[in-house]
Amino acid sequence: MAAAARERDREIEMAVPNCLHWSCEDVADWIEQLGFPQYRECFTTNLINGRKLIQVDCSSLPRLGITDFEHMKLIARSVRELLSIEEPRWDRSISLHPREPMGMFLERKSKTGKRADNLTYAGFLKGK
Repeated sequence: MAAAARERDREIEMAVPNCLHWSCEDVADWIEQLGFPQYRECFTTNLINGRKLIQVDCSSLPRLGITDFEHMKLIARSVRELLSIEEPRWDRSISLHPREPMGMFLERKSKTGKRADNLTYAGFLKGK
């Protein structure tokens, strides 16, 4: 029974995007590969690593120095695709179940500290 639970937890952890472990340089390389070498320094200067990338969206990009609206939309969409999270809907009813679990897990994982460092997706799903 315990072996089956460990295997299930391992499979759940496989769903977590590898980019969470990226360094600032890895994120800068990825931005460059997206076709935006001019923004490499924006990400390295602001120390955006894989866990901080979770917080990057259209509202945070201007604070990083990215103000071209079309570039902002493409970068934000690419971050969501990279993390396999859904696009937030402005018309979502508050009576609906909260956002999908991966997005909520990534939001918690983006924080710093031992608690976030030790948080696993399996543990998050179990409510630990």
